Parts: sequence; C-alpha cells; structure tokens
Amino acid sequence: MIQLAPSLLSADFTRLGEQIEMLEEAGIQVLHLDVMDGNFVPNISFGPLVIKALRPLTKMVFDVHLMIEKPERYIETFAEAGADIITIHQEASLHVHRSIQQIKAAGKKAGISLNPGTNHQVLDYVLEDLDLVLLMSVNPGFGGQTYIESTDRKLREIRNWIDARDLDIRLEVDGGIKATNVHRVLEAGADLIVSGSDVFGALSPIERIREYYQVFASYGR
Repeated sequence: MIQLAPSLLSADFTRLGEQIEMLEEAGIQVLHLDVMDGNFVPNISFGPLVIKALRPLTKMVFDVHLMIEKPERYIETFAEAGADIITIHQEASLHVHRSIQQIKAAGKKAGISLNPGTNHQVLDYVLEDLDLVLLMSVNPGFGGQTYIESTDRKLREIRNWIDARDLDIRLEVDGGIKATNVHRVLEAGADLIVSGSDVFGALSPIERIREYYQVFASYGR
C-alpha cells in the first residue's frame, strides 16, 4: 500500500496540535519526524522531548528519521519518546548492524537511510534485518530542495533487490517530492512518500493531500 508521510519539519511549530488534527482529518496514518543535530547535517530541528509531547495527541505512526552522528547513543531515548519506526543513516554509524539490533531490541521497526551519493550495495548484509529503506532524494538538512533525478535509478535497483529476495520492506523516499512529480518515484517502486513543504506550504494542505492520494490510486498498490 502506498502511503504519504508528511514531514513535520515543514509544519507551523506554533500550531502543531492543530496541524496534527488536520493531517488526521485528511486520512494521514504516518508522520515523518526529522531529527537533526547540526553535525551530521547543517541544521538543527527537534529532539525526543518534542516527540514525547506529540505522542499523546495522535495514533499516527511516528516515522522518526535520525539525521544525527552516532545515532546508537539515542536509540533507546527515541524509542521511549514514542517512535514507532527508527531510521538511522548508513553514513552516521560505524556499526550499523549493532544499531539495527538496538532498534529491534527496543521493540521498534528499523530503517536505514542513504544519502544521494551512497551506493545501495552497502545494505547487502543487513537488508534482511530491515523493515524500511529510506532514500534521500536531496542532500539532507533543509526542506524545499529540488529532487535529484538519479534517485529514480537507485529506487528501481533497490525495489528489484527487495522483490528478488521476497522481503517485507517499505521503500521510502524523501526530498523534493511534490504532487506534480510523485508519479516518478511511484513508477520506480517507492511505497512510502515523504513530503514536507509541498503539503504544509499549500493553500489547502488537505486538498494537496487529496491530490497525492488521487495519484496513488492510479497505481493500484
């Protein structure tokens, strides 16, 4: 099933409760939460206290994307804060397999994210342990960037790889996605779509979300 995961990074932080209600009204089931430390990426966002404060407000799946160095230091903290999925960067952890084990031991689903310039072959020996692969289609750190077109090929290669191994893994893509270009990542095999500024920056976010789901419906999966 194809799903949209709006990125809270682009929301109005003075109205988070209202915006979460709006997403639920629009039928959103997954909320993407970008955690940035100012070291791994050149920006700082929010941490576990914000996630913990939001957790009682909704039953949406919290898809927590840790764009931080040495994420293994904080896996248990984000699990306790209310994350459902914890995704770390291949490039940020020296011992990725151990970090995946930490996430699973905390009772959460585990994801690995790859930056645009990272070859997906680095996942070869951990793919069977994952619940999610997140491809960055922009260089991480800021919203509103332009989609990097080489992501199409990487998505197709990973989708073929997942299917060939008959694995139950969500293939997520994040960066530069809009209702007007989302078809390209769906055709390439993505099934969890992160969109931030295109949703929250729309005159009517609810109408924009409906536009996404109209496109999703045409793919029948």
